[in-house]
Amino acid sequence: MSRILVVDDEANLRKVLAAILRKDGYDVAVAEDGEQAMAEFEKNGADVIISDLVMPKLGGMDILTRVRASRTDVPVIIITAHGTVDSAVEAIKLGAFDYITKPFEHAEIRSVVAKAARTQEANQGHVAPEGSARKSIIGAGSRMDEIFKIIDKVADTPSTVLITGESGTGKELVATALHQGSSRRDKPLIKINCAAIPKDLMESELFGYERGAFTGAVSSKPGRFELADGGTLFLDEIGEIPLEMQVKLLRVLQESEFERVGGIKTTRVDVRLIAATNRDLSTETDAGRFRKDLFYRLNVVPIVLPPLRERADDVPNLVQHFIEKYNKRLNKKIEGISDESLALLRAWPWPGNIRELENLMERVILFADGPRIEARDLPEGVRRGMQSAPPMGAGATPEVGETPLKDFLKLRQAEIEKSFIVQALAKTDGNVTRAAKLLQISRKSLQTKMKEFGLRDEEPATPDE
Repeated sequence: MSRILVVDDEANLRKVLAAILRKDGYDVAVAEDGEQAMAEFEKNGADVIISDLVMPKLGGMDILTRVRASRTDVPVIIITAHGTVDSAVEAIKLGAFDYITKPFEHAEIRSVVAKAARTQEANQGHVAPEGSARKSIIGAGSRMDEIFKIIDKVADTPSTVLITGESGTGKELVATALHQGSSRRDKPLIKINCAAIPKDLMESELFGYERGAFTGAVSSKPGRFELADGGTLFLDEIGEIPLEMQVKLLRVLQESEFERVGGIKTTRVDVRLIAATNRDLSTETDAGRFRKDLFYRLNVVPIVLPPLRERADDVPNLVQHFIEKYNKRLNKKIEGISDESLALLRAWPWPGNIRELENLMERVILFADGPRIEARDLPEGVRRGMQSAPPMGAGATPEVGETPLKDFLKLRQAEIEKSFIVQALAKTDGNVTRAAKLLQISRKSLQTKMKEFGLRDEEPATPDE
């Protein structure tokens, strides 16, 4: 259940909004001014904030600025009177999720809040950029080095970029790095999660609408393309856009112009587009679910992010990053992590990638009692290693007839081998030589197996005793 914080100096409006949202099942907190709202947010948090634009003490823009500085994943919705619509649009360009004009329809506020809650849920767990967006991407090795080179080379160009990778691999971070590395960095970076928008609202979200275009359209409203004019538009989960909308999106990419829903005036924009998806769009085009011409137009510069299970050497740096982040957020003083725990985390296949690791680290840091994270602090499944995880990169155990017996036995053998190696490394605090003696194999053989299973990409130059 999402928690909504409603901020307005009008008592009646607070009551109306709280009643509407509680009826929809949300947990609602209210505040009568910005200072009270920030105190509530810092104490109890919120998944979505709805704030009036003009209030005594701290106004909506002040709340937006403070929330964006600490929690970029929390959507802030601005409520404004007709006379301050321009200020609300400016708030959108500075990072507000959306704005609603007074008087508003109940259906409108419910729709915007539902969309914000879905977006927050979809984005929850992403590593928030801190400082330089390029520096906030933690990674090493040849594959990540290649990605960094692409980012540096294409950031300050108008070329469209398509970022692909499994859910939780950091696609939004790459999009932010591309924007921050461009000459558009002082212009808006507008983000939209296509999977969080109902199909019948997709067109109005992207292109805006005119007053009276449909029931509830009590005033004109710009779409995301207009808000991103001069800057960058990031379309996350672009594979979710319905076919009928793909034609209109293609036109904007080719002609840089569109019409609002219910309008006849053609609007021209200067927008750099970055798209992301966890789907294989080439397969989607073959299946007829995605237009080939749009795919070709999007895939000018492809960036493929590897899953975390193929980046085991990045786990220690990511773990340290999350320790620092959640020490600050949770007011904890965790000093580090034991070698045994780190070996277990390196061995885990991470089906949820960096997002899964961050969520796990937040939970572990929250409940850890000692000065550092020990194996006992980790979830039972992680402590047991591959015994509770699927075979390397595979899904559930296949049914008879789906996989040849010899292939299934190879998978199980690899699973058992990796499990034994993980346990040996855990018992020896990650010492390769002692683990090899425990397994009764040579150190060289163990290093080869560790490299094969992604437990270590390269052999160390010196012994680790």
